[in-house]
Amino acid sequence: MNKLALSAIILVGTIVVGFIIFYLYGASVRDNAIQRQESVNEAWANVQGAYQRRADLIGNLVETVRAAAENEKDILVGVTEARAGIQHHTDSVGNLIREQREALSTAGTPQELDARDMALMTTYRGFKGFLTENYPTVQANKNFSDLQVSLEGTENRINTARDRFNEAVKEYNALIRGTWRRMGLRLVADESDNLVARDMFEAKPGADEAPKVKF
Repeated sequence: MNKLALSAIILVGTIVVGFIIFYLYGASVRDNAIQRQESVNEAWANVQGAYQRRADLIGNLVETVRAAAENEKDILVGVTEARAGIQHHTDSVGNLIREQREALSTAGTPQELDARDMALMTTYRGFKGFLTENYPTVQANKNFSDLQVSLEGTENRINTARDRFNEAVKEYNALIRGTWRRMGLRLVADESDNLVARDMFEAKPGADEAPKVKF
């Protein structure tokens, strides 16, 4: 065997070995990426759960108001209901909140979840303003007050879940976007893996501005 043939065999062997090594490297990156992807999915489910918990509490607030209105209706012979239109209003708001609560579970991105949550909170704030103006007595109801406290505490759960989701996304995106790791994934991953970069939650427009307090 002449030197030229030997050199060719060594070159081919080196290429084959290099390809095998890089393929194994890509497979390792793919496994890690899938694990990180599952962590992101778990964190996303926790975010949705936190939002859903708040939506459920808002729905419970509406039902509490409905029950209080029925009680006062019996006591005051419908005077409060006639003045405030409370029964019709809670029916309408209750239906809207149920629709928006269901929409939260189908959101696929932080942007969709924020948009649907904003619709829910807009409905809730309008309902709360209605209560303050037309039906202040219900706010002294213990069940209403307890739910309100729980609703405020849920904000911390949402913030924590969003932070953990962003951290999981950061680690996942950093893994799949590296030059060599990206090349390895192209070699071994397929479309069903869906190893694409994920979006994080971002601050809403105006969130960096100091709130204006009026007296």
